[in-house]
Amino acid sequence: MATVARINVTPVKGLGLLHPDEVELTERGVEANRRYYLIQGWRLFNGKDHGRLVRIAPAVLDGDLSLLFPDGREVSGRVEIGGGVTTNFWGRPVHGHLVEGPWSDALSDYAGANLQLVRTDEPGTGIDVHVGTLIGRASCERLGAELGAEVDPRRFRMLLELGGTAPHEEDEWRDRPVRIGEAVVRVRGPVPRCAVTTQDPDTGMPTLDTLRGIKSYRGLREGKKIDFGVYFDVQSPGRVAVGDPIELL
Repeated sequence: MATVARINVTPVKGLGLLHPDEVELTERGVEANRRYYLIQGWRLFNGKDHGRLVRIAPAVLDGDLSLLFPDGREVSGRVEIGGGVTTNFWGRPVHGHLVEGPWSDALSDYAGANLQLVRTDEPGTGIDVHVGTLIGRASCERLGAELGAEVDPRRFRMLLELGGTAPHEEDEWRDRPVRIGEAVVRVRGPVPRCAVTTQDPDTGMPTLDTLRGIKSYRGLREGKKIDFGVYFDVQSPGRVAVGDPIELL
């Protein structure tokens, strides 16, 4: 039986992942996921720009934001917002407001770039395309066999990791409704991958040529896109927990 093996979220896009035991899936996905993001000169800034962002552990609780840096320094406080901004998320405008306080300076010092922290105006809008993503762990094992190395699924930063599926079985669910825990989702198209997947999920350093491996046995879509994992939208909201069964409807 296919089940939810792990949940991956982060309050700040590009920073370290958190792994809650359960989340509430709404029509906006996990609404606290990627509520904050970084910009440099009004352009989106993420792991492709500075992989070591994953070494920063973020946390949000009752209106407070905390960032724990790898040297042990913690920057935290109450979130207050400033001026409005609109950021291009791969052709889609995302509206937000700058976050005032110590976080932007701390992140800028860490990344060696002039960064600003932004909070989206609407929960769930900090996503890439659709509100959720999923990947079967068996697909990562298949890629590992191609590369002759273990492939940690966290490299792909998918919302849900699944156990008990065949390699790339999730690709076959396109346009089908799937019950996951208490929620029902509809699987959409494939997720095109980028260089972030070559980076170690703990250090952010490139350690494995995942893109070459995927291309070598899955080829290219439209002559250029390297796909791994799938998107989904939420049809019926509900709670999803680690260990919940997956049922095709």
